[in-house]
Amino acid sequence: MSFWNRFGQRTIERLTLQPGHRVLDVCCGSGASAIPAAVCVGSTGQVLAIDLAESLLQLGRQKAQQQGLNHIEFRNGNFESLGLPDESFDAIVCVFGIFFVPDMVAGIRELLRMLRPGGKMAITSWGEKVFEPANRVFWDAVRMERPDLVKQFTPWDRIRELDLLKALLEAGGATQVEVFAEAGTHPLVTPEDWWTMCLGGGCRGTIDQLDAAAQERVRDTNLQFLQQQQIQALDVDVLYAMSYKTSV
Repeated sequence: MSFWNRFGQRTIERLTLQPGHRVLDVCCGSGASAIPAAVCVGSTGQVLAIDLAESLLQLGRQKAQQQGLNHIEFRNGNFESLGLPDESFDAIVCVFGIFFVPDMVAGIRELLRMLRPGGKMAITSWGEKVFEPANRVFWDAVRMERPDLVKQFTPWDRIRELDLLKALLEAGGATQVEVFAEAGTHPLVTPEDWWTMCLGGGCRGTIDQLDAAAQERVRDTNLQFLQQQQIQALDVDVLYAMSYKTSV
């Protein structure tokens, strides 16, 4: 699951956090961006990491403890209704999470409400290609087993282009919005790495709805394709958006 750490780290690098900064990380998962943020702000700073999945939060707490990062708090919650005071943070981060919010503009507005004037916000999302060609093979295999589980539209489709992501942040009130596209690859040491990614990411919910025999057939179809095509890396397009809250 190293890709979470890779893109979380890249997001934090673009934020240029300073020692003593107070950071809010929403949809934090197990800390792929929250932990690098805590390293950057140092012991004089503070990171509040929010997610709905308690199992991931617990894993994040363990990681932070192992690294001696006592100034990071992993808290269960929905960032849309945290009830935190206005202008509480110097920086706000959301990596691969904003597209799960039904009203993304309202979500951006709520994040900006908690950002101090002059503070910086980082939103990271998926681009056109997401773990291709393996992602396509996965959904084709699922379609053979349970067509009703195949979604024709994924949440990030709404903002998978640079201009769409920029327009979202501007509609939510962000200023000086800069967006960057990073077209890259994610290496597979073995074909099994792809199935591990499926089990540890957004595909898990679909897999869990298949019976054991269907899961095994989908897995075998995926691994056979990767082996036969000798695929050792997957195409991954990532979008980064950096913005500010206008000073008053």
